Amino acid sequence: MTTPEQLHQWHELAQQLRIDSIRATTVAGSGHPTSSMSPADLMAVLLTNYLQYDFDNPHSPNNDRFILSKGHAAPLLYAMYKAAGVITDEELMSLRQMGSRLEGHPTPVLPWVDVATGSLGQGLPIGVGLALAGKYLDQLPYNVWVLLGDSETAEGSVWEAFDHAAHYTLDNFIAIIDVNRLGQRGQTELGWNTKAYANRARAFGWQAIEIDGHDLTEIDQALSAAVTINDRPTVIIARTKKGKGVASLEDLGGWHGKALKPDAEKQAIAELGGERHITIQVSKPEAQKQVISANPQPLQLPTYEKGATVATRRAYGDALKALGASQPDVVVLDAEVSNSTYAEDFAEAYPERYFEMYIAEQQMVAAAVGLQVRQYKPFASTFAAFLTRAYDFVRMAAVSRANIKLVGSHAGISIGQDGPSQMALEDLAAFRAVWNSTVLYPCDANQTAKLVAQMSDRQGIVYLRTTRENTPVIYGAEEEFSIGGSKIIRSSDQDQATVIGAGITLHEALKAYERLKNEDITVRIIDAYSVKPIDIQTLHQAANDTEGNLVVVEDHWNEGGLGAAVLDAFAGIGDIPSYDGPQLQLIKLAVHNMPGSGTPEELLRAANIDADAIVEAVKSQVRQPIATRI
Repeated sequence: MTTPEQLHQWHELAQQLRIDSIRATTVAGSGHPTSSMSPADLMAVLLTNYLQYDFDNPHSPNNDRFILSKGHAAPLLYAMYKAAGVITDEELMSLRQMGSRLEGHPTPVLPWVDVATGSLGQGLPIGVGLALAGKYLDQLPYNVWVLLGDSETAEGSVWEAFDHAAHYTLDNFIAIIDVNRLGQRGQTELGWNTKAYANRARAFGWQAIEIDGHDLTEIDQALSAAVTINDRPTVIIARTKKGKGVASLEDLGGWHGKALKPDAEKQAIAELGGERHITIQVSKPEAQKQVISANPQPLQLPTYEKGATVATRRAYGDALKALGASQPDVVVLDAEVSNSTYAEDFAEAYPERYFEMYIAEQQMVAAAVGLQVRQYKPFASTFAAFLTRAYDFVRMAAVSRANIKLVGSHAGISIGQDGPSQMALEDLAAFRAVWNSTVLYPCDANQTAKLVAQMSDRQGIVYLRTTRENTPVIYGAEEEFSIGGSKIIRSSDQDQATVIGAGITLHEALKAYERLKNEDITVRIIDAYSVKPIDIQTLHQAANDTEGNLVVVEDHWNEGGLGAAVLDAFAGIGDIPSYDGPQLQLIKLAVHNMPGSGTPEELLRAANIDADAIVEAVKSQVRQPIATRI
């Protein structure tokens, strides 16, 4: 039974959260006070009575997790931190200022923020990853709470999350939808039709509870029910009013993203009952130990005989299974193509650490981000072309400082007959553009296995591009491949040009080498398997040694891929050392025209990225040097 004392405490805290949201945004001159005001009652009850969290130890495995999916309501979150006593009022007033930890949308520069939010529709899918960790890996009783805005439920990724949370019976997962009716430019799609939200959630298999989001007793009852349900996830659908408590703001359009002026601020604070500086003691969770059942073995990577033909995607699956034996924190996700990516081998060996994400690439990447919050090492794989669906999640993963490993198979025109819808031709450019990313493109099975092992402990967003076709094993099992390095496959003191390839085109370069050698033209062959970071020193040395004659060949669009990475290595910008050798005579061989279906050999030839094209490019440089041609 809710007591009058509790109701009073919750009311006072909710008013403080509203007032502090107004104060902070007014000082900042920007922000979202009205979006922060509508769920204040919900958050007051949650923070006071239901959230189990040790703010002194934010990485405790026993903590509940809270994600503010409606990240523009950051002032509310920061006001909650002030109420919990972990930031000062002075810091709260630094909202949105240069150098402040309190950015316009939450990021993990704050120790209590697990993931960055602000791109709507991401908090709930990431929460699925955290809830998977809690129920199936940590096996600890913490809850995962996500506060959503009603506008963001128009995002398809939200319903991918509803689907997967029910599929995995995540009864430790509780969503709260702040149905305040108003979006950025007017009424949302469903307005205050909370029944429609509830029907949709129930259709996905969730427990749905409709409440008045400003009735403190109803809020308490809903939260209490949510934490006791043990067979499905729960969503609390709370009807609220944007700008609640201030007559000049309440349920009025045109205020989204606008701060109050000082005079209006004073009036609003007075209407809300004046400033308060309440500090509450948030309940800490009971200490329980994680279940650790795995017995790690020494890493024994697969090895392959030189001269054999093995697809790098096959080697990825083999290496992933080996990692699973040696590293109990490796977790694998796939988007229903595990029999093509060969993630199925890990799934068969370690089913308790494998999560099928079906054809939901956004949810797959989001779940990986959630899993890494709990210090797991997620590998997520699908066809490289389909990772583009999840690119915003990759971008935001970088903002979250997340450590995830993404693997794209079936890349480039070399996949053959399936045609252009299946051919990733923009993936290298996309992943190179991500902050703090690593981009790897192995050409053979032994190289792939060694790089997969290094991915495991690599920080940031790590992308591995694998090939559909079987390719010759050219490296011995003892060979090492450092990230940021490259391999010089062929070289001599008489090299007249340098050919740079990676993956499938490295094998075309080797074919070209033999033909050119028969015509007394010697070339240097560089395997640029580390596309980012790229081996600047080796490229500069090669340009010096071969009179600036460089040919880059890639199974990728002309823009942004390996050729662009090589050019950037000579830019002399930032940390890139200046190049002071012979004038660069660079030819980029890449895909320029929309491909169709055909055999891999036919498509490589049609795109002019095969051995014939490489031979002609080298001859054009050696016989008659030309200016840089792209």
